[in-house]
Amino acid sequence: MTEIEIEAENKAIAQEYKELLRISYQTLSDKDKKLIRKAFDVAVDAHKDQRRKSGEAYIFHPIAVAKIVARDIGLGATSIAAALMHDVVEDTDITVEDIEKMFNPSIAKIVEGLTKIAKVKTDQDVSIQAENFRKMLLTLHDDVRVILIKIADRLHNMQTMESMVDYKQAKIASETLYIYAPLAHRLGLYNIKTQLEDLGLKYTEPEVFKDIVSKIKETKEEQDEYIKAISEIIGDSLKAEGVEFTIKGRPKSIYSIRRKMRVQGVTFDEVYDKFALRIVYKSTPNDEKFLAWKIYSVVTDHYRPSPSRLRDWISSPKSSGYEALHITVMGPKGRWVEIQVRSERMNEIAEKGYAAHYKYKNADTEEHGLEIWLNQLKEALENQSSNAVDFVEDFKLNLYAKEIYVFTPKGDIKSLPKGATSLDFAFSIHSEIGIHTRGTKVNGKLVPLNHVLNSGDQVEIITSAVQKPTIHWLEYVTTSRAKTKIKNVLNENTKKIAEDGKELLTRKLRHLKISLNENTINELVVFFKLQTSLDLFYRIGIGAIENQQLKDFVAQKNNTLVNFFKKPFSRTPSVKPEQINKYDENKKYDLIVFGAEQSKLDYKLATCCNPISGDEVFGFLTINEGIKVHKKDCPNAISLQSNYAYRIMQAKWIDSSQENFRAVLKITGMDTMGLTNELTKVISNQMHVNIQNISLSGDAGIFNGQITVIVQNNTILKKLIDNIKKVDGIDKITRVYNA
Repeated sequence: MTEIEIEAENKAIAQEYKELLRISYQTLSDKDKKLIRKAFDVAVDAHKDQRRKSGEAYIFHPIAVAKIVARDIGLGATSIAAALMHDVVEDTDITVEDIEKMFNPSIAKIVEGLTKIAKVKTDQDVSIQAENFRKMLLTLHDDVRVILIKIADRLHNMQTMESMVDYKQAKIASETLYIYAPLAHRLGLYNIKTQLEDLGLKYTEPEVFKDIVSKIKETKEEQDEYIKAISEIIGDSLKAEGVEFTIKGRPKSIYSIRRKMRVQGVTFDEVYDKFALRIVYKSTPNDEKFLAWKIYSVVTDHYRPSPSRLRDWISSPKSSGYEALHITVMGPKGRWVEIQVRSERMNEIAEKGYAAHYKYKNADTEEHGLEIWLNQLKEALENQSSNAVDFVEDFKLNLYAKEIYVFTPKGDIKSLPKGATSLDFAFSIHSEIGIHTRGTKVNGKLVPLNHVLNSGDQVEIITSAVQKPTIHWLEYVTTSRAKTKIKNVLNENTKKIAEDGKELLTRKLRHLKISLNENTINELVVFFKLQTSLDLFYRIGIGAIENQQLKDFVAQKNNTLVNFFKKPFSRTPSVKPEQINKYDENKKYDLIVFGAEQSKLDYKLATCCNPISGDEVFGFLTINEGIKVHKKDCPNAISLQSNYAYRIMQAKWIDSSQENFRAVLKITGMDTMGLTNELTKVISNQMHVNIQNISLSGDAGIFNGQITVIVQNNTILKKLIDNIKKVDGIDKITRVYNA
């Protein structure tokens, strides 16, 4: 770089630093500014020789992260300083101890939590990324600021991924959608969550993302006019009532539009609520609720509301602290419009989450929902011995879940994820009550333990000192807290039985002249087709493995040894005839190639998404079944790419002229005369596509149907779907992936 370029860069860095101090949500004292300046100087010096892949000086990244922390999350000087130094320990010679000496233990602890987790030992059965997620989640109850700064770090990385190769973009974007966006949601950072989701979609489904963005631009002018018309009508009435407010139109996120398209099986044009209106009003704390319902009254004077879509999060805030009134009304031109009503305080909490709670929290108020949730994490995160992927999946269950509100027998309100059962409720009261649950009553009636609760239910738990969880209880619960507690109790019982089983096995083998050592244990595990030595000892302990089976093992062991010495050595490997045939068959249809070298390898098509030729795909290296090929938008893709990135293989179709594929289509519409005949004519005669199966059923003028067709590739399938849509009476047609 020339001196002029260096001078310009230094000037830009200084400008970014000034901007950081200016945009801080918290009011910074002189002491705070000195602390931030010191952290900035340490970071600049530590990263002075580093550059990002884009070519810019590395220091721009920690400053950008600190800006997100200061402005969008609203944290104070300690967090801003830690954000500036979040990569210092990872990338330079500075240690956590050095930071503690230069600053204080609090900053050192946060930086230590932010330092990237060392790679765990690579093992076929262990997901490195899931282990990293587990370690990251375990820091949550130590200091939530660690996670908040990690989310800011991830947001800036997502904003600056352009220069990365495609497969790395897909991996990082999958991780973001899998864990970081749900975490941001759960911590009340809705603006950041939206950005993470949209950027995640941009790199996991780039074509879909571009298509939605272009269509939003096309319809923007029309939507702005629509929003303006509603805003003026409601605004005039609110002014007449003396309410101080601002009203803005807010487009729905690209990701939420995509989700609606997928879940409802509709096109972009068929998604009606692509935007919402937000009314933010000024209020004293005492008048907040009164004014919210006054605004509700004004809105519903002009537009008819949908009672089933009213959401009152003012009376019962979300556990992340979110408060608002959401009203869905029938607007002009017969369109549903969502109107969000928030006070300025509620709006600040919705945008800043965690930080805003402390600004508005009074010392005499009870502990906030978010803090209660963070305290409950200690229990949810206790079980560290489980498989890392299961751990992350269980934890993740509660991150995005919609909430229901149920009552205790005394009338206290409890928040639970939607889909929670009466047994989940028992564990939410106290783990000891959950463990000893004998029965549950909902609204005074005895119900099964797996009864799914609804908002407004009153739940009573019947306990017994002798009651203990069984393995079936894991099927009765959905919350990670309940699952963790049940697994802990079951594991304790299993270990106790296994200890007794090991002693019993030692005695039994001694009678058979075999000593119990590591080799023998491994041979027994293989012989009985088990996973671990714990499984073996447990089965011995409960009597599932009988004496005769142990004698069979000893006899087989002795025969193997004798045969080994009798068998003549041969250098020619034995190949079974069916293996040769299988290889020839795969060779005949080299349809999918893997990696940059386009290697031709054996593979199987995943049944979860049934990829067909022409679909965008990737390979996943399984432990027992070789390579499985999935569609890039497979329901399991995000989880696989996030947890097992090191097992993902680039893959693509190269030829489809000799193979046929099965695709299942779900069709709904109006039941008309000769519909089946018309459908079969379009499919078989016009398109020359074979129908493997057709099933149509009508009810009161509406029909539902499923057709299984055999096609050569995705292009033919898309053309077929377009032609079926033209048939009179057809309303919707969607492809079913796991039929």
